[in-house]
Amino acid sequence: MKTAAKSIHMTLKAFFDNEAASGIILIFVAILAMIVANSGLAHQYHDLFHDRLPWTPIPKLYNLHLWINDGLMAIFFFVVGLEIKREVVDGALSDPQARRLPVIAAIAGMAAPALVFMAIVMGENAPELHRGWAIPAATDIAFAMGVMGLLGNRVPASLRLFLLTVAIVDDLGAVTIIALFYTANLKLMWLIASLGVLAVMIGLNRFRVDRWWAYALLSLLLWFTVLNSGVHATIAGVLAAFTIPMRLDSHGDSLLLRFEHALLPWNAYLVVPLFGFANAGVALAGIGLSAVLDPLPLAIAGGLVIGKQVGIFAAIMGANKLKLAPKPPGATWTQIWGVAILCGIGFTMSLFIGALAFPGYPLLIEEAKIGVLLGSLISALLGFAVLRFAKGKDDEDEAAPAAA
Repeated sequence: MKTAAKSIHMTLKAFFDNEAASGIILIFVAILAMIVANSGLAHQYHDLFHDRLPWTPIPKLYNLHLWINDGLMAIFFFVVGLEIKREVVDGALSDPQARRLPVIAAIAGMAAPALVFMAIVMGENAPELHRGWAIPAATDIAFAMGVMGLLGNRVPASLRLFLLTVAIVDDLGAVTIIALFYTANLKLMWLIASLGVLAVMIGLNRFRVDRWWAYALLSLLLWFTVLNSGVHATIAGVLAAFTIPMRLDSHGDSLLLRFEHALLPWNAYLVVPLFGFANAGVALAGIGLSAVLDPLPLAIAGGLVIGKQVGIFAAIMGANKLKLAPKPPGATWTQIWGVAILCGIGFTMSLFIGALAFPGYPLLIEEAKIGVLLGSLISALLGFAVLRFAKGKDDEDEAAPAAA
């Protein structure tokens, strides 16, 4: 029995240590949510997340769905903020020359999907659809890295780093978009209170205070004030993360690294899967499979599948041709194309923006989910196939004499 238990423990540890694990869990969660939402448990699934709670400490968060999207997802954004700060201060984004290509690619990879989306919905007599332009703009780090992890060493390390960096810049762009374009009914007093709390956190950093509990308590207070200000509450997560000290101690550690190390597993294996399960379930009975061809899901899927890969691949080719930035070393153009396709996986952030884009339009939110799931699935399968069968640099070098 001991040997069997140890074997199970080692197997589980190997799975969760694998970079593909979180992506595989997200795939499983999305499939499970779709099955449950279209089964005999559909009503229970809907009621679980949308029925009013018997009691809530914050009246604004009156059901489980709101607690997940406005509460738990603040942890997701906090971790995103920590990753962005770490990369900017001491990572792939700290070197201006090294970050040039990922930044150019990420900007093109946000603009092109938005253009594809608008091109498809522009002819429709439904101006409310225009609010969804940002849905296909973001890349899901966990999902995309998970698919890449399944390919093992067939993908050069430089492309893994490139994808991770593009996704991080993407996240920063998505956070900015949420703050600028999906904020309404600002409440001045709460906004001033938020700025006050943020100023205190910046002050703690400036005065070299490294007490984790002080930042944790103030982060909660910042989240509460932002929640009531009209700005989406999850923005508080990113702002709080930017105030966490990155300076290293005598052991080569920092408060930011300790926060990130402590929260990453909870984020990857609880927060994001729970969000996915609560948001990915689409009841097709009320919509029908024909809804895939409706303008909104078609525009989102088109933005993710076509816009992402065209924007990113063209940006890399253009930057390389114009000598603005070289392409990732050790990678072929086919492999770069495969990674550009993988950037069309927009699961978590796209579902999140989709819920913000259409308040008061539940049918459009459901259609947006269809577009996100379809576009992400096609991008995942197509990107995997291209990278699986693409020849690497070594293969091309070996094949060259034979071809000659």
